[in-house]
Amino acid sequence: MPKRVIDTPEAAPPGGPYSQAVVAGDYVYLAGACPVRPDGTWVRGSFAEQARQAFTNLAKVAEAAGADLSQAVRVGVYVSDFAHFPELNEIYVEFFGTANLPARTTIPVALSGFDIEIDAVLYTG
Repeated sequence: MPKRVIDTPEAAPPGGPYSQAVVAGDYVYLAGACPVRPDGTWVRGSFAEQARQAFTNLAKVAEAAGADLSQAVRVGVYVSDFAHFPELNEIYVEFFGTANLPARTTIPVALSGFDIEIDAVLYTG
């Protein structure tokens, strides 16, 4: 089965030569979502504002692939400062709930000019 590329104007445009997501078989691979609005402008506010925009982008791309975040089996979260971890957890449950959660990795990384990036793998089978 060939892969299918996902492209939606409902989420931030790719920031480089990559797809917003790729569907391969029963899996949807969501590219890193940053705090960027669908018009390409960056959210420069608080960590919470940035995180909600990044999670919203992830959800919109999942929807464009015919899926939703409840089907996530793995989530990667990259933050500029691990001090954001408690606030991240509060916002995370707004999008993923508190039951049947995906595996997750949260890593502090040197992000330049923004505080969060999120990627995910969804299983739709």
